[in-house]
Amino acid sequence: QGDTAHPPGPRWLNLRALTSWVGIARLFAILLSCTAFSLVASTGVYGGPYGTWCMFSWGFCFAVTLLIVLLELFELYPKLPLSWDDFTSAFSMLAALMIFTSSVVFPSVFIANPCNSSICMRQAAATAISCLCFLAYALEVGLTRAKPGDISSFLSTVPGLLKVFEAYVACLIFSLLDTYDNVPGLQWCVAVYAVCFVITLLIIIFTIGRCLSYIPCPLEKVLVAYNALAMLMYLTAVIIWPFYSFNNRSRPSNCGPNCSWNKHLGVTFLTIFNFLAYLVDLVYSTKMVFIRTRS
Repeated sequence: QGDTAHPPGPRWLNLRALTSWVGIARLFAILLSCTAFSLVASTGVYGGPYGTWCMFSWGFCFAVTLLIVLLELFELYPKLPLSWDDFTSAFSMLAALMIFTSSVVFPSVFIANPCNSSICMRQAAATAISCLCFLAYALEVGLTRAKPGDISSFLSTVPGLLKVFEAYVACLIFSLLDTYDNVPGLQWCVAVYAVCFVITLLIIIFTIGRCLSYIPCPLEKVLVAYNALAMLMYLTAVIIWPFYSFNNRSRPSNCGPNCSWNKHLGVTFLTIFNFLAYLVDLVYSTKMVFIRTRS
């Protein structure tokens, strides 16, 4: 009977790391990210910041996902001084966002029209594989997301996943910032992005490091108050950033990918996305705290 209680294989191996649905999704993500990276590397055409970012995303996600699978396979993760469920949930969300960004950025920058050469064919194949890799990570996010009412792993809940999204979008905003030094309104918006990013990142780090329990205050209500404040701060940025960026300024006729006008437009949309994220975060956090408290 003891043999039937464990999957076949050495007792020091956790084969569920490979055979569970989450494990299978991770194996597909490893294979697909490695393939996308290799296809683009074989072309030799990935220079500049956008190509470097895409190659880094595929390589980074491949390496960390492989590490996660190995740590679970050999059951070494309990020895790490962190919340494993929170770490894997946060990483799968981050990886999905990074691969999604690469799947959009790479073809828009590197794939020519019409696509006739062998290099272009490999770039198109890498883009398609990258999209499949995004679906693999999105599947992992869906499989590991906490059930309603379960808050044992905060970063696997909707508010926790939104924290990762908010921090990532803030990083994208920082990558697009260029000219704002002499405009107080734009400086305020940059301060909003920076303050909210730092606090959100600290929440993620403290959650993974199991440090939130040492905070001497009702943490859930503090998070609700922070979400409300961040939402209001982003609301001001949603209004102020486009007003000072586009007031009496039309789009230049020769505006390329690195054009300041295009970057300001990108920041505008990302600001709106983060405002909506903090709004949804506030709604979910409020429901988790006050409805659960009443019950």
